[in-house]
Amino acid sequence: MTRSAARPSRPVPTGRPVELRLLLAAVLLAVFGYVEVGVDLDGEVPADAAGYGAALGVLALLAHVVVRRRARYADPLLLPIAVLLNGIGLVAIHRLDRATSGAGAASAQLLWSGLGVALFAAVVLLVRDHRRLQRYAYLGALAALVLLILPVFFPPVYGSRIWITAGPLSFQPGEFAKILLAVFFAAYLAVHRDALALTGRRIGRLRLPPGRVLGPVLLIWAAFVGVLVLETDLGTSLLFFGLFVVMLYVATARTGWIAIGLVLAAVGAVTVGRLSPHVHSRVADWLDPLGSIAAGRGANQIAQSLFAFAWGGELGTGLGNGHSVLIGFAAKSDFILATLGEELGLAGLIAVFLLYAVLVSRGFRTGIALRDPFGRLLAIGLAAIVALQVFVVAGGVLALIPLTGMTLPFVAQGGSSVVTNWIIVALLVRMSDTARRPAPVAARSAAGGRP
Repeated sequence: MTRSAARPSRPVPTGRPVELRLLLAAVLLAVFGYVEVGVDLDGEVPADAAGYGAALGVLALLAHVVVRRRARYADPLLLPIAVLLNGIGLVAIHRLDRATSGAGAASAQLLWSGLGVALFAAVVLLVRDHRRLQRYAYLGALAALVLLILPVFFPPVYGSRIWITAGPLSFQPGEFAKILLAVFFAAYLAVHRDALALTGRRIGRLRLPPGRVLGPVLLIWAAFVGVLVLETDLGTSLLFFGLFVVMLYVATARTGWIAIGLVLAAVGAVTVGRLSPHVHSRVADWLDPLGSIAAGRGANQIAQSLFAFAWGGELGTGLGNGHSVLIGFAAKSDFILATLGEELGLAGLIAVFLLYAVLVSRGFRTGIALRDPFGRLLAIGLAAIVALQVFVVAGGVLALIPLTGMTLPFVAQGGSSVVTNWIIVALLVRMSDTARRPAPVAARSAAGGRP
């Protein structure tokens, strides 16, 4: 018997103890931020700080228990990052509530976060194998299209028809449509990736795949973008277009698709900017953020946002000491990033961006580790949704691109957004468990046994 054969095999670490410690740190950081807001504004610790910390801690512990029981080999960084970003968002919304009379957005956001964690647990428990989602790809695409069409029959909100309203409640179906669309793209491209990459007519250095292969996915994509253009929702249109280009590139490994995607995106943006007055005004504000001040109309939202970033400097003014509430009605949604930039400074803003970067990179790593094409494309697509959304929001608030009106994942106010982001993390947790699971355990799990 050789020495290597006699050596006992080491158990593969699950990562759950690391996850639990990181969750504790995430909850404590969020509670510290909540306390700092109260101390800076009132000079004392808020009376409900313990209740806030307990609520966030219970949600984090519930999610951890579900992962420990059903996805014990999942990536240990995904859940703590989601909890920390959610906690940062609750602190920022609470801070803005204090500057708005009669506002209770933080309490509502906490309830939506609880619903998001409940759906996170449901997805981890019910989706035992991500490959089963491939069976419902076309049904999911149809459901997503229906979800996007429904807001057309409701009145516009802030210039866009993206909301379904029923009394005091509102619902943004496009947030759920992006997950269904990612599942469809992953399923379709997994089946036809060879035909897209190896067959078709060559034009110069670019090979165009056959129309019968690329046609259906282009038709569905065009239908989605067409509906979104009618709803004047440029941000979601840009998100869906970017998702389509990223997943097509991953499936074919051809950089030409990125060039074509950028050209088509530019043409579409110019066309919509000229035809839609709502989008045109946002483009005008982007080209000249301070033009409204020179015209005597006061500072617009982008100008106020730039002032907030400048006032924050490197280290920020401290939680509760900023004036980003002057931005107006969007201070708690897309412009909540300006609050973080002003009160946490450049250092805090970089830390938030790094959290998103780690979350996206772990999603990409999960996709690369998976062996099935559908899972690989789905994991990368879901991670790309988060990356594209952060880029679109940050670019608009920082005046790098025209403002689109999207929400910052986990941080901005919005029940639909926080719920769908928790579902995205749940799917990534499920797929990372499959990717990191030891081979014998994976074989028993695929056969229906428990590890």
